[in-house]
Amino acid sequence: MSAVPTPTTTGIVHLGLSNFHRAHQAVHTAAALGADPGAWGILGVAPRSAAVADAMAAQDGRYAVVEISPEGEQAVVPGVHTGTLVAARDPEPVLGALAAPSTRIVSLTVTEHGYTIDPRTGGLDLDHDGVRADLAGGSGTAIGLVARGLLRRARGHGAPVSVLSCDNLLGNGDVTARLVREFAEALPAPERNALLPYLDTITFPNGMVDRIVPATTDATRAAAARLAGFDGFVDAVPVPAEPFSMWALEDRFAAGRPAWEHAGAGVPGAVFTDDVAGYELLKLRFLNGTHSLIAYLGALSGEDLIARSVARPAIRAAAQRVLHDDYRSTVRVPAGVDADAYAAQLFVRWSNTALGHRTRQVGSDGSLKLAQRIPGPAAEHRAAGRLPHHLALTVAAWLACVAPPDGFDPGPHAAAMAEPARDRLATTAGGPLDAHVRAGLELLGGDPDPDLAARTTELLALLVGHGVDTAVAEAAGERSAA
Repeated sequence: MSAVPTPTTTGIVHLGLSNFHRAHQAVHTAAALGADPGAWGILGVAPRSAAVADAMAAQDGRYAVVEISPEGEQAVVPGVHTGTLVAARDPEPVLGALAAPSTRIVSLTVTEHGYTIDPRTGGLDLDHDGVRADLAGGSGTAIGLVARGLLRRARGHGAPVSVLSCDNLLGNGDVTARLVREFAEALPAPERNALLPYLDTITFPNGMVDRIVPATTDATRAAAARLAGFDGFVDAVPVPAEPFSMWALEDRFAAGRPAWEHAGAGVPGAVFTDDVAGYELLKLRFLNGTHSLIAYLGALSGEDLIARSVARPAIRAAAQRVLHDDYRSTVRVPAGVDADAYAAQLFVRWSNTALGHRTRQVGSDGSLKLAQRIPGPAAEHRAAGRLPHHLALTVAAWLACVAPPDGFDPGPHAAAMAEPARDRLATTAGGPLDAHVRAGLELLGGDPDPDLAARTTELLALLVGHGVDTAVAEAAGERSAA
């Protein structure tokens, strides 16, 4: 059980009650409050589903984080949530909490999909049905909810606040600030004129978050019952997590923050740095980019789990090549970080056979994730006259999983991946492979490089015609020949 008393005052309103938030930000906050108590309790807000919110409410906000490794398991109970709400069910209480003077940080873990970004422009999707409804007075999207809460603050007390994204977006604070401002600029004049000046008084710190957190299973619940020491009830919503956790943040908080630099509960303290961008690129490309390739190749090989996927020699070799050959040269490693040690540690983390991280989870929302992981490094390689074969393989494997050409069955694990662009990509899946690849690359980042498109088409043809091992061998052979 947590040795730190649950805070009684809400200082943070967090949008998104996902497993990641509960195993990352909440655990780091518990460590901070254990070292330096303060009014930093977290009100957790689920966007739509009430399952986790209601279960946490029934458990007085308590739940176990079960840290899993091949060496064993241990449970941590953060105990930092002051309550839970559901935005779709409780819009007025949520807006009231966002606007409360005691709220000094509004944070988000809503996944890349939750920011309602237009993939064509990179800005707010003003044609999105939810965004249009929010501009008319609603609060159904994450950006709309944040903006409406800030508008109430602006029209009320005007106290400063920080908006902190905890999602895997490059420059997540800058992105969130831009989207909120674009929402404000699209509002009717009275609301626009009230909100825009207030936005100049608040901060949107950038941050990098890093922890592998799979979906909860019955095994997680059994481990929580065995390890957490709860008295009188069974934990319905425990969270499985790897032991590793990392958080790098800009120290730009308009109204204070918890002492997140303090370590505790088995996690290190957050790193406060002026080079968050370096940490973001390191993680988004080394970890996330390589993780995506492992997931897609693994699913196409019939593997349900990441650990079993990376244990396959061909997939492990492809992961090593994309990391070291295609990503490494595009990342300016932050001072004090050993890139080789970080990369080696990643393969240990991916090989955690006890964790049960599924390929379908890592491979979901690929059109949103790969848009941040492929175009930038691919453009750097093409500008230098190099062809990034394993970035092309990543795109080919993604298309084979979520928009397979007619007649190709990618298997059940690929079919189970969530993909918001699936219907759009399906319109070209029945035609020529080169046109299908071009549509996929355009979705990820505009006008594709012809040589990259041609190489991706070749590798997609090999994946669907001859399988993963052949495509991986071809990608590696071409790289060696070059």
